[in-house]
Amino acid sequence: MAISIKGRHDASPIQTQKSGSIIAAIDIGSAKVTCFIAKVKKDDTIDVIGIGHHASAGVKSGTIVDLKAAETAIGHAIQAAENMARAKMLGQQLTSVYVNLPGTSALCHNFSVDVKISGQEITGKEIKAALSEARKVEVAGQDELIHTIPAGFSIDGRHGISEPRGMYGNTLTVHLNAITGLSPALRNKEVVIGNNHLDINGYCAAPYASGLSCLVEDERELGCTIIDMGGGTTNIGVFFGGKIIFTSAIPIGGQHVTSDVARGLTTSLSDAERLKILYGAAMTASADDTDLIDVPLLGENTHNVANHIPRSILTGIIQPRIEETFELVRAKLEDAGMSQVAGRRVVLTGGASQLPGLCELGQLILDKKLRVGAPVNMSGLAESTSGPAFSTAAGLLIYAAKHAAEQQPHIVEKVHLAMPGTILEKVGQWLRANW
Repeated sequence: MAISIKGRHDASPIQTQKSGSIIAAIDIGSAKVTCFIAKVKKDDTIDVIGIGHHASAGVKSGTIVDLKAAETAIGHAIQAAENMARAKMLGQQLTSVYVNLPGTSALCHNFSVDVKISGQEITGKEIKAALSEARKVEVAGQDELIHTIPAGFSIDGRHGISEPRGMYGNTLTVHLNAITGLSPALRNKEVVIGNNHLDINGYCAAPYASGLSCLVEDERELGCTIIDMGGGTTNIGVFFGGKIIFTSAIPIGGQHVTSDVARGLTTSLSDAERLKILYGAAMTASADDTDLIDVPLLGENTHNVANHIPRSILTGIIQPRIEETFELVRAKLEDAGMSQVAGRRVVLTGGASQLPGLCELGQLILDKKLRVGAPVNMSGLAESTSGPAFSTAAGLLIYAAKHAAEQQPHIVEKVHLAMPGTILEKVGQWLRANW
């Protein structure tokens, strides 16, 4: 839907975090909770000075189901990161954090606003006018606005314009991507973070954060899908033209694979996770029929009872679940009309993305080129925390340092989003401050 508006106002550039600022991020996942503390350097790079992670509790498929258990796990991760960072924080206290929002709790909305410019030169004033003076439209449903991202511009129907200022035309169209979060999910996170004596500076959709940390500039520009395979959910994000244009998720992750292995081999969840990590694969290899692995039987004394099985049986349990995951991802992209827009590049990340053979299987199902991605261009990460499992936490720091202006200053206010209506007022607030 497009809305035509006239008007002129002053504009100012987007601001980033100042050099020396301390920023912190918490990734609340189904398998683990991660807290990163970092300092923004003079060249706008990020130096991680505190790292803490702890086994998750009270979180299922990205949703908090036990406030007390989640609060305790988060507290352990925060304390570990603060202890590591204390010497470099020079007496500064950690008071607020940025928090992830899983794709299962986020909704993506794309719309456009028209500005009549009547042949005049385009400035940031026209963009701000389109949103700050947009009339209200009655809509149904309520969410909370998380991101308002200008995704591109058109002039008189000509698309693909990334910087319209200084150009001339009759009608400027601003294409926007708004991401909202479900209110109950946000309220629950505010409770568990608040009970650990911290405020929430803002939220960032998990696939957006993962894309910021793992994708190179050309991938974001030419079109790429990020698939973040976590413990309880698989988050999906599509980047094009340097911006995120679509987010979604499916409630399946590495923990579901572990559960399948435990049931299929009649072993405990802890033993199933160990077997998955040590011997698991997404596709069967030729040697799997001859390789034997020892599977402890559930309830048996593992020292006295041997249970050797071919490795191919383990792979045969894992592969169907991975195939299902990729098929559901493909369906999400096709249903949203994003399969072609995203191009033929896919980057896998997240803790569950490290199974051997995953890229090969994904390539067969998605018909795209796949690679495994980890955080890039970030100093201070230890080898054990620089892999795919920590992509979202690293991306939250990048978002906090460079992209937080895409978020409304008061995220707790309700907005209507079924049609572009009251959202335009909030988008206008953002543009008034940043254009």
